[in-house]
Amino acid sequence: MEEAQKWTRRMSNPRLDTAATADDHVLDIPTTPTAEVRNGIYTFGSHLTPNLLTALIIASWFMSNTGVLLLNKYLLSFYGYRYPIFLTMLHMLSCASYSYIAINFLEIVPKQHILSKKQFFKIFALCAIFCFSVVCGNTSLRYIPVSFNQAIGATTPFFTAIFAFIITCKKESVKVYFALLPVVFGIVLATNSEPLFNLFGFLVCIGSTAGRALKSVVQGILLTNEAEKLHSMNLLLYIAPMAALILLPFSLYNEGNVARITLEKARTDSFIILLLIGNATVAYLVNLTNFLVTKHTSALTLQVLGNAKAALAAFVSVMVFRNPVTMTGVTGFAVTIMGIVLYSEAKKRSKITTY
Repeated sequence: MEEAQKWTRRMSNPRLDTAATADDHVLDIPTTPTAEVRNGIYTFGSHLTPNLLTALIIASWFMSNTGVLLLNKYLLSFYGYRYPIFLTMLHMLSCASYSYIAINFLEIVPKQHILSKKQFFKIFALCAIFCFSVVCGNTSLRYIPVSFNQAIGATTPFFTAIFAFIITCKKESVKVYFALLPVVFGIVLATNSEPLFNLFGFLVCIGSTAGRALKSVVQGILLTNEAEKLHSMNLLLYIAPMAALILLPFSLYNEGNVARITLEKARTDSFIILLLIGNATVAYLVNLTNFLVTKHTSALTLQVLGNAKAALAAFVSVMVFRNPVTMTGVTGFAVTIMGIVLYSEAKKRSKITTY
């Protein structure tokens, strides 16, 4: 509490009271309390040190990213809920709902509006790529282990470099391309030695990884205008409901009346409702913690953490689901991660030399 302000009362004619001293007429006026004190509200994390807050955010990021992978795998492969498109649609509905609350009520970030039809169609194009990537990723978990899924997902920079060259003719330095060789070699090793290899699961996982890379390249192209750029949380607010609408007819066509099937299953096994709600909530937390990690650290830190997450998710998956692994597969995965680290370092150095 700041020291109280002290104001001295002045008499109309101080000569009439020569014996009076300044201390006789001091009025203690308390400082005006802040809005947080008046309302009894404190900003989240205000009582934490910056380092502790950052550590908690990073821990939450690891838990949400690993958790959504394990929950998806459990639901789609072990629990027998074989509806990846409908599950993805639930994720999108969850992201839309939570994003609306976070932006309009909690005011985590200022709300941005779509300003034109042109901007709307650009976002819709990103949404279509996003849907393809997420559905393929969830579908792959039905057929291949999480560890193998993460090994393939680590090759995203490889596909990003390819799409950047094809679409924008952007060339990287020789060192950057050279650093991608271990990424490809590691996946070849991991694929050839994967005991639970499934061709369809492998292909859709490759499609998911390529879609994720394509989205990042296309997003950089479409939303280049400063007036059209959207914050990641606002972009999610608009993409998520669009994605749910796109996925609905595909879910009905490929998976039947999955909503009725889910409700009938819930009557005999209420645990499915808890699983689906928890899974959809964690899916949103992945996006929220991505934003928070970038805000409190940097985009480069997020990329480095992504490499660590892939290794952690693979390890936890083996421990939880007991899927068999081979020494050659572990070596291939390690080589891929090493290649990603080399790629990140080469990219960083190429940017420094460019400037």
